[in-house]
Amino acid sequence: MSLAHGRPYLAIPGPSVMPDAVLRAMHRASPNIYEGALVEMVADLIPDLQYVAQTTARVAIYICNGHGAWEAALANVAEEGDVVLVPATGRFGHGWAEMARGLGIETQVIDFGTKSTFDPAQVAAALEADKAHRIKAVLATHVDTASSVRNDIAALGAAMRATGHPALLMADCVASLGVDEFRMDDWGVDVMVTGSQKGLMVPPGLGFVYFNDRAAARRTELRRVSRYWDWTPRGKPDFFYEYFGGTAPTHHLYGLRAALDMIREEGLEQVWSRHATLARAIWAAVEVWGQGGPMTLNITDPSLRSHAVTALRLGAPHGTRLREWTAAQTGVTLGIGLGMTEPDDPKGTGFFRLGHMGHVNAHMILGLLGVVESGLRALDIPHGKGALGAAAEVISGA
Repeated sequence: MSLAHGRPYLAIPGPSVMPDAVLRAMHRASPNIYEGALVEMVADLIPDLQYVAQTTARVAIYICNGHGAWEAALANVAEEGDVVLVPATGRFGHGWAEMARGLGIETQVIDFGTKSTFDPAQVAAALEADKAHRIKAVLATHVDTASSVRNDIAALGAAMRATGHPALLMADCVASLGVDEFRMDDWGVDVMVTGSQKGLMVPPGLGFVYFNDRAAARRTELRRVSRYWDWTPRGKPDFFYEYFGGTAPTHHLYGLRAALDMIREEGLEQVWSRHATLARAIWAAVEVWGQGGPMTLNITDPSLRSHAVTALRLGAPHGTRLREWTAAQTGVTLGIGLGMTEPDDPKGTGFFRLGHMGHVNAHMILGLLGVVESGLRALDIPHGKGALGAAAEVISGA
């Protein structure tokens, strides 16, 4: 018997659960894209987007996903023959490096694996060795959505500044913005990219590139920039139509307005605190399950774990079996183990991920954990007892 009928729950690490307020805001007729209320609303969006990133930097909005935002950022700071340095801690660090290579940009990758953070000292050493200053930027992932590691961008920024090297610090915050603490200006980040579909609680389709004066100055040194990716008219448009390189993503913008209103109402630090507590509840449950079975957290050090997503190993093929069971029997969709494999599990069937970002609260997380435990029981996968109680203890002490 299936118990999946009713409202489904998408517990993957993006697209995240969309609030009803966002859905209602998008349910309207198309507006005028040249003047009037939409133009005024978008102007009011920018201060709230800056608030979420804790910055005074300019914001360019693109009709694209996070991969498009990667390319947009690269197109404005580097060109063929330039070099970028990438400290990779999972699939998405390597993905940004691949994007750079596709643009003819030379990449230097320092691979730190998928179970640990990057080492700012190694990045600093690479910059110090670059006497000719060929490295134009360091591409750093704040939270790698595949491995669930949370990297210390503040420490990286400090290490880079100490070298005196002019390379820009570029941060991928697609998974982390509006979830994990991020302070663009205080941490010395020059360029930040993110997307609409995770902590910002809006459907996929908007990419955001934040850039400060250092990055804007670098843009003027380039011989050419693709007209669509050029952030100059988007950062300070003379005509609203130019802001989006053509027709605006009207309904996504209405949804974004509603989402930013929700973040403002709750308060950014409370948003960060809520996500941190709910993440600790998940970790507490997983640690108990792991005491009597094969389940393990991919990142062992809690201080390095994302508050947006948790990557887990259950052993082949149990990760896939659990995901299939929860979807079919309960209506809860768990995330695949993206890019996570082992020698005896080349397809990654033993991994899965829990997304806990954006529009989530205590009862949703406790319900999610209850479903996972039901799946472990139904599939006869060994696990420790008392996980839900451990999670409830974290929630009750908040």
